[in-house]
Amino acid sequence: MDCPDSCALDVTVTEGKIARIRAASAEGSTHPNTQGFICDKVGKFSQRVYHESRILHPQRRVGPKGEARFERISWDEAISIIVERFHTIIRRWGSEAILPYHYDGSNGLLSHDFLDAYFFAKLGASRLARTLCAAPATAVAMGMYGKMPGVAFQDYPNAQAILVWGANPKYSNIHLVPYLRQARKSGAFVAMIDPVRNFSQGEFDLHLPIYPGTDLTVALAMIGLWHKEGRLDRTFLSKHADGLEPLLAAAAEWPIERAAAEARVPAGDIETLARVFASSSPAVIRVGWGMERNRNGGQALAAVMAMPALLGKFGVRGGGYTMSNSGAAKLDMTKLFGADSPPARWKTRELNMSQLGHLLTDRLAPPIQSLFIYDCNPAATAPDQNTILRGLARDDLFTIVHEQVMTDTARYADLLLPAVTFLEQHEIKRSYGSYIVGGVQPAIEACGEARPNEWVFAQLGRAMGFSDEPFGWDTATSMRKVAEALSLGGQPFDSELALKGDVQGYPFPGGGPVQFVDVKPLTADGKVHLTPAALGLAPFQYQPVIQENFPLALVSASNNKMISSTLGEFNYPELWLTLNPADAAARGISDGDEVRVFNDLGEVQCRARISDRMRDGVCGLPKGAWRNSSRNGQTSTALCPQHVNEVGGGACFNDARVQVERLS
Repeated sequence: MDCPDSCALDVTVTEGKIARIRAASAEGSTHPNTQGFICDKVGKFSQRVYHESRILHPQRRVGPKGEARFERISWDEAISIIVERFHTIIRRWGSEAILPYHYDGSNGLLSHDFLDAYFFAKLGASRLARTLCAAPATAVAMGMYGKMPGVAFQDYPNAQAILVWGANPKYSNIHLVPYLRQARKSGAFVAMIDPVRNFSQGEFDLHLPIYPGTDLTVALAMIGLWHKEGRLDRTFLSKHADGLEPLLAAAAEWPIERAAAEARVPAGDIETLARVFASSSPAVIRVGWGMERNRNGGQALAAVMAMPALLGKFGVRGGGYTMSNSGAAKLDMTKLFGADSPPARWKTRELNMSQLGHLLTDRLAPPIQSLFIYDCNPAATAPDQNTILRGLARDDLFTIVHEQVMTDTARYADLLLPAVTFLEQHEIKRSYGSYIVGGVQPAIEACGEARPNEWVFAQLGRAMGFSDEPFGWDTATSMRKVAEALSLGGQPFDSELALKGDVQGYPFPGGGPVQFVDVKPLTADGKVHLTPAALGLAPFQYQPVIQENFPLALVSASNNKMISSTLGEFNYPELWLTLNPADAAARGISDGDEVRVFNDLGEVQCRARISDRMRDGVCGLPKGAWRNSSRNGQTSTALCPQHVNEVGGGACFNDARVQVERLS
């Protein structure tokens, strides 16, 4: 699944059905982090496999869009309908009127950016900028370090100071948690920078509940203090980095008192955070994706990721930073497709997925006439839900949805195509957290007529009349081709391990890399670029979000029920708004009251949960909740704006500002 841990699983099957999903035993597994336990979400995944809403056969819409009324058809009929409609659209509007809309889903190498990308490149469809998550982070990581592999989770106990900034490992990276506890037991200082207190008091030394969007000001204040006190490692910087002066100039604008006022946290806590991290070695930052989801997110990420370089924290085990480690594995697309690979040939217009509502309702030239949606559920996860729903309801929009269950998005499909779950497919999974690449074997036969992505796009390619060899590959051939094109830390991947469903680690001494020893920046010149070009013309400039009529910042964080929106069909039946006690009291709201959360974009009706884990001035609705979980069919994304981050075009979910009222 879309999780950095990428656990090793044992699945018990009885009479052809999944009876139990559990972690592979710590003794028998070569996985470095699973350690014999998994999250409750994956442990319950069989409920999705056999859920009453499971899509088992190709289906064609017979009722109004949104009512989810369909009739069964064959795969041959479905493919023929798609080909006929695509040809019609291309003749009238051109191929850019077709838009593939997808995110990561189970994000394996066969199901994602493989034959799907080859098909749409060959078709000449519009390209999708995948920006709902990690777009600013990727732009910054590439520009600063070339996406250098980071500190391994199992090396965190070596650290004397650990900052978990914009991440919640308890819900989205649970195998980091034991390492954090082990480090703290050994005397490490552990700090959490997050508007929500997700850890109990005994699990951290400092919680800094910054106001959403103000990470940049806090990071700059810390950097300014280090500069003022002469703590910067000038020797390391002169040898390995450039772009220091713009960063220091921006930091000078944010003395600690000013940053504390903007972030609404005590100045003394920022000072403590800065001084402890500077004086500790090894020291590491777990850089999360939470801080990127606002208009200052890309700038904040650059300031935070500069910190280990500024202080010379590299060169020791457990020192540096961790973000995405996926760059340690390389898939050579030219080995798969030759010079005709999708990156080389796909040069059509690029459209930002975070602005789907605008794309479907504004006047584009050419307009979007067909959406092919797979591996995502935009009606529940993309900003400005109400505009998206209006767009999906267009009678002239031909929408194909390849999906496992009847999601909020699938209800608006013209054609439904049944998709396999990860328990029903062959795959190769490149982890972006743990340093492993694993083979996936099906635990059961595919339910109904469910098919994997690579099968669907091979069928479509042939039906469109494309004679390219890749459209003739079956799954076994695709597995072999991908395995042969993959390298781990510069060494070939063992395809036999993938076919057996085993994992392969990376050739790093000790299991994980030491940054600036085992791995170096992968930038063109091998240097750290502290002010990467991705930051634009005004690097490190802070932009506050001010909406006087809507005084509360809304965050939509990960939770322990869903993986993005996956499992929302059964695992999150009722939507709750979390409010700080002070904000609730000011509005006359008690625990369990029905409330309306609203702004100019929409309104969510649900019940309130009062908790001091949420800081004042901030409220929270869970990421990925389905529409039927609320009282009025709207969820958090109905309140999120469509404007995007200057860095990477990322979604700005946490720029949502709302008011909350008790329903009488």
